[in-house]
This record gives sequence, structure tokens and C-alpha cells, in this order.
Amino acid sequence: MQLVVGAVLVDRLDRPTRMLAARRTRPVALAGQWELPGGKVEPGELPEDALHREIAEELGVAIRLGAELPPPEGGRWPLTTGLEMRVWWCEVVAGTVHASETHDDLRWLAAPDLAPLPWLAPDRPLVELVGRALHLA
Repeated sequence: MQLVVGAVLVDRLDRPTRMLAARRTRPVALAGQWELPGGKVEPGELPEDALHREIAEELGVAIRLGAELPPPEGGRWPLTTGLEMRVWWCEVVAGTVHASETHDDLRWLAAPDLAPLPWLAPDRPLVELVGRALHLA
């Protein structure tokens, strides 16, 4: 099973009000759909280190990790056959987010603005959970 890491990148960890959404550019089948930024953990790499690396590569920023956000039933978030994901609340500590070849659009969104986007199917349950958490902040 390949592990993927994702960031629920919020405006602030202590009282988040907005989350960063990223629109994919590839592969063609997924282009135009929205996701959480992140990526695959390399062999021998710790998941937390992979998340720092992926966010620096994709968005050009340094982040602080908050609490991990597991699925309601525990374990890891299922993605596709052979892929599962661990996710952390994160905030930017250095730099300004910018799109790269992986994503052609980035948006900071409040809870009501999350649901209308065409999210990747595996990210939808996670985004619903985050939306409820942003409402409570």
C-alpha cells in the first residue's frame, strides 16, 4: 500500500476560518478537479517529512504541522486501489503560496465555499469534515 500525505492548509491553526484548495493540472482524467495539496511518501521517508517536502515543492512555502486528521472510523483515508492518505492540519510559516505545474489554481475558501467545487472523489468526505470544523472555529 502506497502512503500519500495531505495538508489541510488553513489560515491559522488555533482558529481556522479558511482552507487552501488546489486545482489539479494532471493527469488529464483528474485535471480541473480540486484536492488537498500533498503527495506520495518516498521509501525511507517519514510521513511528516514527506508533507513538508511536498508542500515546499508544490506551493513554495514552509509549514507548521498541527494535529493529524484521521477519518471518523480511524486509520487512514482511502484514496484508490493501492493508495491511502494521512492528513494533518497545517499553516504557512514562511513564504506565500503559489501555483506550480501540479496545480493551476489555488483558492483560500471559507466553509460555505468548499462544497460547490468539483473535488476529487476520495477527498470529498475529508472536505466535508473540514467544512464542519471551519464552521465551529
